[in-house]
Amino acid sequence: MMQSKVLPPCSLRGHVGFPGLKQDTFSNLSLALLIVAALLPPSHAAARGKAKTANPATVGTPLTSELSGQVAARDGGHLRIAMDLGNIVIRTQNSAKVDYHARLETDASQGDARQLLKSFNVYARETADGVTLKGQTLARRSSGRLWVTLEVTVPKNYSLDIATGGGNIETDDINGRVALQTAGGGITAGNIGGSARLETDGGHITVKNVMGELVAETGGGHITAGSVGGNAYLHTSGGHIRVASVQGMAHLETGGGNVTLEHSGADLLAETAGGQIEVGEAAGLVRAKTGGGGIRVVRVSGPTDLRSGGGSIYLTQVDSAVKASTEAGGITAWFVAPAKQPGICELQSSDGDIVVYLPRQLPVTIDAQIQKGDEHRVIFDPAFPLKVSYDESSKGARIVRAEGSLNGGGEVLRLRTVAGNIRVALSDANKQNRIYRQQMDQLDQQLQLQLRKLEQSQPGTDPPQP
Repeated sequence: MMQSKVLPPCSLRGHVGFPGLKQDTFSNLSLALLIVAALLPPSHAAARGKAKTANPATVGTPLTSELSGQVAARDGGHLRIAMDLGNIVIRTQNSAKVDYHARLETDASQGDARQLLKSFNVYARETADGVTLKGQTLARRSSGRLWVTLEVTVPKNYSLDIATGGGNIETDDINGRVALQTAGGGITAGNIGGSARLETDGGHITVKNVMGELVAETGGGHITAGSVGGNAYLHTSGGHIRVASVQGMAHLETGGGNVTLEHSGADLLAETAGGQIEVGEAAGLVRAKTGGGGIRVVRVSGPTDLRSGGGSIYLTQVDSAVKASTEAGGITAWFVAPAKQPGICELQSSDGDIVVYLPRQLPVTIDAQIQKGDEHRVIFDPAFPLKVSYDESSKGARIVRAEGSLNGGGEVLRLRTVAGNIRVALSDANKQNRIYRQQMDQLDQQLQLQLRKLEQSQPGTDPPQP
């Protein structure tokens, strides 16, 4: 993991006046300067926050300003925040008010430093359904830099609709629904009692448990979540996706990272351009595709379609019809009896071996074939009487076929490889269960460790790698 650079105390996140500089340049800076100041006496709901400006500063020292205020609020309301720039931190309290405190900072050596501080204002007003806060700067063409952090304390039974033009967003546990958006920073959220929509153009997204639907999208960071009570639509252009469980439909997509889901309660669509896909227990349909990594599904109980452009596929407990294909890896599958949703199973590899473990009592019809049989063969346990035959293709290659009906025959198990071996082995139920428990425990431990480490890290910093 890359270490963040140590910057001078004036370097709070969120800035203006740096043409051509990416927002995430400042996304890894420390939040050490967050100051929870004593709030000023209550002001009128529509009044502007009172400002305190630091004493005149010498060249090279930070120049700061603070804005504070409060607005009356009822439990169950809605907080809306729109910021031109800056970090936003949401805390909760058991009181009928919304408190806010903004800290502004700039470099005193800049010619327009004092004017830059005065140009940023926070406006707060009470609305019919809650409270609205707006932070904006008038210094659109300033060449100076301004760092802003807004901390807001709200009743816990509140909903949030927050947007910032550049900075990190952090929230405590919220009982209502949540919508968080930043043009360039990390998002860290606690438990959410409703639905959640989390969007950033370039930072990491971390959220604990979401009772409703979760939509999370980032232009290049990682997405990590606990349990999701509804559907989950998670997309990142290049980071990892890690989720404990999704009760509804799950659509997980990354441009190049790994995808990990411990429990899937309904249909699952997982896709990565080049990473690995790991799924624990899947109750519904599973479709997983990777351009170059491996795929592992511990238990599948619904129709399953797995495709890898260059990795291996491993299935520990197959309870239903499975289609699995890989261009350059092997396939290993353990079948259970009786299958909950029987159907035709097709396992296909271009350059790898195919190994299947079958219970002795499973009724199944084997149809196996090796395209280049001169150097490869079909290996099967004596408990499975298969008939092996050889054919010469028009291109001179020797094709090996193995066919047979076990326990009177049943659903077809079709095995195909171009340049690999095929092995049909007798399953050991105790060993299979032991592997199942080990893999589920491993997934759980990895995810819990990742969540704990992310809780300890600051928003916007690089999370631990797998």
